[in-house]
Amino acid sequence: MALDAPDPVPTVDVAAALIEQDGRYLIARRRDDAVLGGFWEFPGGKRRTGESLQACLVREVREELGVEIAVGELCERVVHAYPHATVALHVFQGILVGGVPRAIGCAEIRWVAASELGDHRFPPANGPVIRRLMQQPIA
Repeated sequence: MALDAPDPVPTVDVAAALIEQDGRYLIARRRDDAVLGGFWEFPGGKRRTGESLQACLVREVREELGVEIAVGELCERVVHAYPHATVALHVFQGILVGGVPRAIGCAEIRWVAASELGDHRFPPANGPVIRRLMQQPIA
């Protein structure tokens, strides 16, 4: 009797923005009913089919925070396996170019210093990014 192989866990591309202003980073708390609800994250989200990571990031930040950003250089790429999916997290510098951030598609937002990032609960995929920023903030 042949055993069926388990369904493969999907890989999801996620783009996130490091938006820095006056020595602080913009972070957003996920809504409690979302996957990884209640966790803090850098603004961004899942890439749609056929969408570039940069276009994804501009769209997601607009939807979540109501602001426009310019996408800078890729700062970090982290692949992390969760039980529900493998996430390929692409973290870019984000430059705020229009609007005032507000919590539209998230529960709450905060501006925090790099030294304060460890005081917030982030999803495990963000660990390498948080550790690097706490050691050497991006200006």
